[in-house]
Amino acid sequence: MKKTLKIFGFSMLFLVILLLGYGSLYLYAYFTPKLPINGANGYYFYDREDNLYETNSSNEWVRLEDISEDLIHATVAIEDKHFFSHIGFDYLRIVKALLTNFKNGKNSQGASTITQQYAKNLFLDFDKTWKRKIDEAWLTIQLETQYSKEEILEGYLNTINYGGIFGIENASHYYFGKNAKDLTLAEAAMLAGIPKSPSYYSPLVNEEAAVSRQQLILSSMVKNGYISEEQKKEAEAEILTYVGSTNKTNSSTIMYYQDAVLKELKSLSSIPTSFLQTGGLKIYTNFDRDAQMALEESMNTNITNENLQIAASMMDPNTGEVLALIGGRDYSKSQFNRAISSKRQVGSTIKPLLYYAALENGFTASTTFRSEKTTFTFAQDEPYSPTNYGDKYPNKEISLASAIAYSDNIYAVKTHIFLGEETLSEMAKRVGIETEVQSVPSSALGTTDLNLMEMMTAYGTLASGGYKTDTHFIRRVEDINGNVLYEYKPVQEMVLNKSLVYILNELLTNTSASEFVDYAYPTLYGVSYKMSRKYAIKSGTTKTDHLVFGYTPDLVLGIWTGYDDNSPSESENSATIKNIWIDAMEGYLKDTEEHWYDMPNNVVGSLVEPVSGQLATSSSKKKKILYYIKGTEPTSNKLTLDDAIPTMKVEE
Repeated sequence: MKKTLKIFGFSMLFLVILLLGYGSLYLYAYFTPKLPINGANGYYFYDREDNLYETNSSNEWVRLEDISEDLIHATVAIEDKHFFSHIGFDYLRIVKALLTNFKNGKNSQGASTITQQYAKNLFLDFDKTWKRKIDEAWLTIQLETQYSKEEILEGYLNTINYGGIFGIENASHYYFGKNAKDLTLAEAAMLAGIPKSPSYYSPLVNEEAAVSRQQLILSSMVKNGYISEEQKKEAEAEILTYVGSTNKTNSSTIMYYQDAVLKELKSLSSIPTSFLQTGGLKIYTNFDRDAQMALEESMNTNITNENLQIAASMMDPNTGEVLALIGGRDYSKSQFNRAISSKRQVGSTIKPLLYYAALENGFTASTTFRSEKTTFTFAQDEPYSPTNYGDKYPNKEISLASAIAYSDNIYAVKTHIFLGEETLSEMAKRVGIETEVQSVPSSALGTTDLNLMEMMTAYGTLASGGYKTDTHFIRRVEDINGNVLYEYKPVQEMVLNKSLVYILNELLTNTSASEFVDYAYPTLYGVSYKMSRKYAIKSGTTKTDHLVFGYTPDLVLGIWTGYDDNSPSESENSATIKNIWIDAMEGYLKDTEEHWYDMPNNVVGSLVEPVSGQLATSSSKKKKILYYIKGTEPTSNKLTLDDAIPTMKVEE
C-alpha cells in the first residue's frame, strides 16, 4: 500500500512539474513581444521594369468578417474541429493519429491544428528538421497566447495554399470570380477541401477527387452542427462553374515563372527563413510580360493535341536573365513545372557542343565523313547501329556544315568516337551542364536525360560568344520596408574560344538555309519562310521528345514537347514545336533592330559547295559562304577523317 502511494505521489509530482513547465512556456510566450503577423506571408513580385505583377499570387489580406461564414465553418469542420477549444495542440488527435499510423504501418494520419498550420505558413520553406519543428511549436504557443482565435483563423485563411493560389480572397476570385464573402455553401466546401493536397484536390486538376472531398466536408459540417442535412443536399446538387484565372492578361502559364522564382528564392542563404523577420518580401525578377505572352500565344496557336505538354524558357544570353518560362500547358490543370523539375533526353540538340569540341580539335566546316548505314563494333564485340532520321543516308562524304544542317547521326557518332567519348562529357560541364553526360557512343545523339534550364545555360554560352553565365530569375529581394536582403551579382566566365563560337553560330544558321536543299532538307527549312532575321537553331528528336534550341545575340529560346507518361511523340509534333519556336521569337522580336555577331579578325569566309565542303567553282550547282579560321579554309582537295575511325562495317 505504501509503495502504491509512493508511486502515486511521484506521478502527481511529475504531473505538477510538467504542468508548471508547460504553463510557464505559455506565460513566457504571453510576455514576449507580440508577433507582427498581419499581412505576413506576402510575396510581391515585380517584373524587369519594376512593375508589380497583376496576377493572382499577390496576397490580398481580407478580414475575417469579410469571409463567408460557410467557408469558415467548412474549414474548421474539416481541418480542426476543436480549434476554438484547444490551446494550439490537439493532444487527443495527436494520440489517435499516432495509434492509427502505428496500426497501418505508415504515416498516413496527420494531427496539425489550424494554429500549427498557420505557424508553418509563416516560414519561407517547409524544412522537416527537428529545429524547424521546435520553431514551429514555439511559434504556435506564441500565436495562441498573443492572438484571439478569430485573429489566428483570419491569418490562416489569408496565407493557406489553394492550389498555387495563396489566400482565400485570391482563391475565391481565381476559382469562382467573386469575393470570399460571396461564396455559396457549395463553393465554400469545395475551396475548403483544396489545402489538404492542393495539387490533387483542385477541381481544375481532379474534379472527381475534389467533389468527393467537398461531400466529405459537407457531411462533417452536418455532424458538427454548422448546416442541416437539407442544406447539405442542396449544396451537393449545385453545379459549380470555375473561372481559373484572375490576372488581366488571362495567362495560363505565368504561375510557372513564379514557381521558379520561389524555388530560386529558397536557395538564397541571405534571405531570412521566417516572414516574421521580413514582414513580407518584395521580389524583383527578370520577368518580361511581352516575352511570356509571345511564348504562350505561340503555344496556344500551334498546339492542337490536348495531351501534348510543353516546357519552354526565353533568356538574355548576355546576362543570364530568364525573361519567360512555361512549365506546362495550363497551370490550373497541372502545377508540375516541367521546365525546372523534369529531365528528358535532349536528342540532337546536344550536337552543337560536340561540334564545338570538334572545331577546337582541328575540324572545319569542310571536314568530311562518309554517312551511310553503319554498325560500329567496340570492345568485346559490342555493336552499335545508329540510324539517321527516316533511315535516310546520302551514302557519300558530307561536310561538317551539312551534318549540322541535316542533323546527320552517323557523322555525329563518328565525330564523337574520333574525339574520344569523354570529350563531349567534358564540354558539357564546361558550358554549365551539371548532370553528367555519359562517355558512351550514344551520348552524341543526346541520350542523357537533362533539364531544360541546364540546356539553356549551355546555349546561352554559345549565344554570348563563349561566356558562361548562370541563368537566374531574381535581380533583387527586399523586405517589406525596402531593406535589400539580396542582390544578384553577375559573374561571367569566358570558357570558349570566341572565333570558334562565331564559326559554330554561323554553321547553326544553315539548319534553315536553302543552299543545303539536296538529298535532304535542312531540319528547320520548313519554317524558314517565317524568319525575318538570322537565327542559330538546332532541333532534336527522340522517340518520346521533340526539342528546339536557338538564339540571336540577344535572345535564347529553348522548347521541349512530349507526353508526361513518356509515350511516343508523333512525327507531326516536330513541325509543331518548330512553329512554336519561330512564332514566339518573331513575335517577341518584332519591331526590334536586327543585328548579328561581328566576325573576328582571324576568321575568313570562303565560297564552297555546301555538301562536299570543297571550294565552289563556276560549275557548282549550290554555293554557300562558310567560315574558317585563317589558314584552314579549303583548297581543291577535300579533308576526310574516315580512315581514323575504329572498326566499322557498312550494312547493305
